[in-house]
Amino acid sequence: MDAGLLVLRLVAGLLIAGHGVQKVSFRLGGNGLAGGTEEFRRDGFRGGVLTALVAGASQIGAGLFLALGLLTPLAAMAATGVMTVAGSVKWHKGLWVQNDGYEYPLVLVTVSAALALAGPGRWSVDHALGIASWPVWVAVAAIVLGPASGLLTRVVLHRSGAGPEGVRHAHVAD
Repeated sequence: MDAGLLVLRLVAGLLIAGHGVQKVSFRLGGNGLAGGTEEFRRDGFRGGVLTALVAGASQIGAGLFLALGLLTPLAAMAATGVMTVAGSVKWHKGLWVQNDGYEYPLVLVTVSAALALAGPGRWSVDHALGIASWPVWVAVAAIVLGPASGLLTRVVLHRSGAGPEGVRHAHVAD
């Protein structure tokens, strides 16, 4: 079981971190911070560079903490939050990834939630620190608060007047 949790943490965590790296740099096929900023604007978000930086840093941090098994419920909460935002952007395109749907973010949200519930396993930083056994209520809180914070972020940062594709229909200050 510990080997399975390690593989799951490494793959999901590093993919989430890589997603963040793409938002803020040219690494891993990213378009740099300017490209990340433009992506958020196209998707109907306000905030410009700050939004891209915070999203990228959140994804990098959450992903690396998940991969390491460090503060696993909190890492899962952050991961489910940022990936809920990603899923909300793709919601109108349907489920399947071949149509640019929300399938991939949903898988990462689900894996992160499962890791919060299962714990990081023995081969983790949490275990080395003696904190691998978190109370169930902490995991449940993380699973609820992560997506809730992602949806709240979406509501707060979404530009009014932006259509489903992020196309602006009215001038609203960023």
